[in-house]
Amino acid sequence: MTTMRFEPPARDMTGTSCKSAILLALLLVVAVSGCATTRTPQFSYDDDVPPLPSPPATAPADPVPKPLHVPPGWTPARGGGAAGTPEGRVTNANAAARIEPRREGYYNAIQVYPWSEGALYQVYAAPGQITDIALEHGEVLSGEGSIAAGDTARWIIGDTESGSGASRRVHVFVKPTREDISTNLVITTDRRIYMIELRAREALYMPSVAWTYPARVAGKRQPAVAAPIIPAPAARNYRYGLQIEGTSPPWRPVSVFDDGRRTYVVFPRGIAQGEMPPLFALGPDGEAQIVNSRSHGNVLIVDRIFAAAELRLGSGERQQVVRILRVEPRQLRSRQVPTTGGQKT
Repeated sequence: MTTMRFEPPARDMTGTSCKSAILLALLLVVAVSGCATTRTPQFSYDDDVPPLPSPPATAPADPVPKPLHVPPGWTPARGGGAAGTPEGRVTNANAAARIEPRREGYYNAIQVYPWSEGALYQVYAAPGQITDIALEHGEVLSGEGSIAAGDTARWIIGDTESGSGASRRVHVFVKPTREDISTNLVITTDRRIYMIELRAREALYMPSVAWTYPARVAGKRQPAVAAPIIPAPAARNYRYGLQIEGTSPPWRPVSVFDDGRRTYVVFPRGIAQGEMPPLFALGPDGEAQIVNSRSHGNVLIVDRIFAAAELRLGSGERQQVVRILRVEPRQLRSRQVPTTGGQKT
């Protein structure tokens, strides 16, 4: 590209001439800079991300938050239409148990379903969009494996919490990696079992889903919160090293370990300010395959042990790749390959 030079204005130029020259110089600079390739700037994540501020205190009221909206009730299905074969009976029963979004159930962008044991709730999602499945206030997950999906390779599923005390609430986030796919999701809690059918569309998605429930018996004791699913430090095997292609991305893992059954990839606490990359396991021939995984805070939990895997974010020449390699015991003894480990999760 030709380099442009700008001669300074003469000392005896009038004020108007000076302003015109400066304006011309700025326009030329903008024109030259427009020829350059636009790149997204990199930034480092903060070490600690502050939690969302708590809502201001209000006057004491009913300790159980009231529902935003009460939709019309749902009459439980009794098997659907008659069929002469077992397959037909199953098909009819499932079809009769499906509850689709209804106009009367919407409160702004939240579809509020009436709770009915055994119903199949329909949730529509889209690639690039997150759907929030909000459980009842005070409801807790039943522990490890409380969120299960039929297809965790093509659906990204995670959970978090909001509020505290009686207003504490579990949120399950779902996002498909492509359109025109479907799977089922089962969520088990201390109060009930949710059966959900997830359906991915090109652009159509439901931002949020919630339920209204029958009145609960007052005075029922709330169970203790489930123990963390991350293994204790004594049960962790730190035997993985990292290889980075190009510049080190801000989401580079701080540690990787396993407990003999699952692998845990710990990202910086500031990963909430960016996007957690998907993990691909590498086979003997180097082929990449998406594996079952889920997120818990800043930790990616992989439901298997692997010898090599890659974290990938982006596409084309700008794709960022971090390879995770398992280090053999002999390499650990000889200190040939450094491993990640010891950082707090």
